[in-house]
Amino acid sequence: MDRAKIKERVRTLYPSFASLPTGELDALLAESPAKTVPAETVIFDEENPCTGFQLLLEGTLRVVKTAPNGRELQLYRVVPGDACVLTSSCLLGHAPYSARGIADSETTLVTLPAPVFNKLISGHEPFRTYVFSLFADRIAELMQLVEAVAFQRLDQRLAALLLGKGKIVHTTHQQLADELGSVREIVSRLLRGFADQGLVGLAREQIEILDPGGLRSIAAPS
Repeated sequence: MDRAKIKERVRTLYPSFASLPTGELDALLAESPAKTVPAETVIFDEENPCTGFQLLLEGTLRVVKTAPNGRELQLYRVVPGDACVLTSSCLLGHAPYSARGIADSETTLVTLPAPVFNKLISGHEPFRTYVFSLFADRIAELMQLVEAVAFQRLDQRLAALLLGKGKIVHTTHQQLADELGSVREIVSRLLRGFADQGLVGLAREQIEILDPGGLRSIAAPS
């Protein structure tokens, strides 16, 4: 992706940069070259220092918390135009990462070095407003996640997750387990139960939603 395309994508996806004079944006991007990484690249990891603020131009980033036994719980995803609130928190608090960020697919991103991030936070109100609005949005999402993990049965959460992915879901049982903070064997057993009830059809790395109403009945709070 050439520099003109990168600048266009940044202005389009991140409106807080639209008010920056062209010269300032050019200088900022000169300090923050874009890079493209393949799927499953670890963008940042637990206990690592935070050295910059990522702007996603293409692809998706998933942020996960890993237990000592290797199980993962997905906290949230970051898409183009969005940003990682954990990164913001680490930069503002001068703290290391407490979770891992992994590219879901081939991903292109610009990483603003910490000094550039700090300069924007202190001197560019639209960017400061954007960053702090992230906290409100993500806290609401994380509270929903805590509520689901604490108070909902796993079959409810699995049904709700499937309903949010469309009629044909291209995924693996392991990926669903990671999103739910569970293990593959339990998710596979629940999916077989859904299939036996005629709610879904199962194929290799694919799930077809056959009875959305039935899944909604399972997902509904009891």
